[in-house]
Amino acid sequence: MIGTWRWNIGFGAAGGLLTLLFSMGGNTFAASCMRAVYAFGAFFLAAYLFRAILKLALTPQPSIPASRSAGQDSQSGQGNQFEAVTPDETEALHDMLKPDSNGRTAAKSDTGTNGFQPLNPPKLVSTHNKEPEELAKAIRHMTGG
Repeated sequence: MIGTWRWNIGFGAAGGLLTLLFSMGGNTFAASCMRAVYAFGAFFLAAYLFRAILKLALTPQPSIPASRSAGQDSQSGQGNQFEAVTPDETEALHDMLKPDSNGRTAAKSDTGTNGFQPLNPPKLVSTHNKEPEELAKAIRHMTGG
């Protein structure tokens, strides 16, 4: 850790003294002293936490030795590298571009014969041939009125 426990005592004493001085105006001496003791403990622990975080931030991380191969798993190098391999799809691409018996490529024949057909989903409820009273009831039911 950065520094020694004396830093913790110093920060705790400063926090406790400030708390004692600021709380003397509106509290009894005993209540102010008790709050100063609590503030000392809180500042002491906060300084310890700050020193621990500072040590982690300033300590250099160990690097992976160059002699280590990528396939080996060790505790120090685990999770430092990411290797991704995609499957080879060149054959599928070549098959799509080869002409079929009609002289067209497979990709063109799929889109050329069928063409674009928009999706026409069926309507859930048809409002044709409905009585106006039934429609008004449905609207009142949905609006809660």
